[in-house]
Amino acid sequence: MSKPSSPDRGAIVALIPIKDFRQAKNRLSERLDATAREALTRQMAENVVQAAGDLTVYVVCDDEHVAEWAKSLGANVFWATKPGLNPAITEAMNGLAEAFDHAIIAHADLPRAVSLDGIATSNTVSIVPDRHGSGTNVLSLPTKTEFNFQYGEGSLNKHMSEAIAINLDLKVLQIPALQWDVDTPKDLDGLSHFLKPDSLT
Repeated sequence: MSKPSSPDRGAIVALIPIKDFRQAKNRLSERLDATAREALTRQMAENVVQAAGDLTVYVVCDDEHVAEWAKSLGANVFWATKPGLNPAITEAMNGLAEAFDHAIIAHADLPRAVSLDGIATSNTVSIVPDRHGSGTNVLSLPTKTEFNFQYGEGSLNKHMSEAIAINLDLKVLQIPALQWDVDTPKDLDGLSHFLKPDSLT
């Protein structure tokens, strides 16, 4: 059996969904005020954009401030017209399917992310779960599929089932640098050397 191949890098798009920085991460409010939360959210998102390296990056958003921020980093913007993460990603996948064969969808709150290399595999759904083994931090798949995105509680198992349902190969990748996301105050512990000191004050 031949080894699964990686798509050409020029045929891969990295999609990073980002909502209004000013309204993000409200669950961190017991540790961080609004200014600090916004600064932290921007910093983590910039880290993920940089982790995409030379891949074409589209920030999926519906906020002018996020769009301007993305452009300042050299990223493209896909303007989502439908509310909610799952509809927005579905819209982006459909809108970019003619230009790209494969997509890597990465959450924007991955402060330890270093690289998205090695995740995309042709004709394969590749998933990097969160460190709790229940969520989907990074999802890679062909663009021209009928994949039903199911981000939210228990998304890992739902996405695994979806890959099987549409007859694509499935890989679950344990990549520690991509498995630490930040949703709760406890998630901030141990990240001081990854984040700017003034983000945690």
